[in-house]
Amino acid sequence: MNITLDEIQNFIAVVDTGSITAAAQQLEQTVSAASRSLARLEQKLKTTLLRRTTRRLELTDEGEAFLERARDIVAAVETAEEQMAARRGRPAGRLRIDAASPFMLHVVVPLVAGYRERFPDVELELHSSEGYIDLLERRTDVALRIGRLKDSTLHARPIGTSQVRCLASPAYLAKHGRPRKVSDLRKHALLGFTEPESLNEWPLLDESGQRVRIKPTIGVSSGETLRQLALEGNGIVCLSDFMTRGDREAGTLVPVLSKHIAELRQPINAVYYRNTAISARIASFVTYLAEAIGEHGFDR
Repeated sequence: MNITLDEIQNFIAVVDTGSITAAAQQLEQTVSAASRSLARLEQKLKTTLLRRTTRRLELTDEGEAFLERARDIVAAVETAEEQMAARRGRPAGRLRIDAASPFMLHVVVPLVAGYRERFPDVELELHSSEGYIDLLERRTDVALRIGRLKDSTLHARPIGTSQVRCLASPAYLAKHGRPRKVSDLRKHALLGFTEPESLNEWPLLDESGQRVRIKPTIGVSSGETLRQLALEGNGIVCLSDFMTRGDREAGTLVPVLSKHIAELRQPINAVYYRNTAISARIASFVTYLAEAIGEHGFDR
């Protein structure tokens, strides 16, 4: 039969990306080459693995059964590579990391060069998603998550915390005035999230001692978009320090209502499935990240 590892990896990529074209891009090959590889695999197995419709590809029953074995084969090969690298004392292999776009841009990306210099045999694959993802379905080794974890099937390693505070640009405050008490927020443009609603609960206490939940003047789905809106003078925002340390140091965003802020530290965790033994490459990255964030997080 002589099935090759390349054919197996091509099949998995087609399933995970949802199309032959996307799989070809991921594998850095032509669409025709990816299509021929899938056809050869089906011919060797003498079965149809994927049912092609006008809109998408669907796994057949045989395809689902083979996919499970295919993932095991690729995982076994990666483990073998890692074990050989470990014998040389160096983590190696592909490491798939997922994080929300702001954390990826402001924390992970600036650390990539230093990590790669220390661990050159690890092949990083970075993905950004705004919501929680299925790590297995997305073939993710480790996800970096901000806030309280809900999924009990995940193993988590804390790597730091990040304070949440209210901020505005000097230009906005010069034009609209600085709020002196929490009730003054009613007179200001407030920048918040469209979802989830919990992110619009700010670490401020109103006159009755209750946490303030704002109604956004401008609502968006991305924390990075909120940051850019605040930098452009569109209103007051409440963001985590990991996104705004550079802005605060440069003075392009300044804290407001600091005396009224109730301490709110968001935990930052690296998560992976409990039934997955933590590999040398995961451990190397998570440890590097935790050391870089440090004891004081992003307060500076």
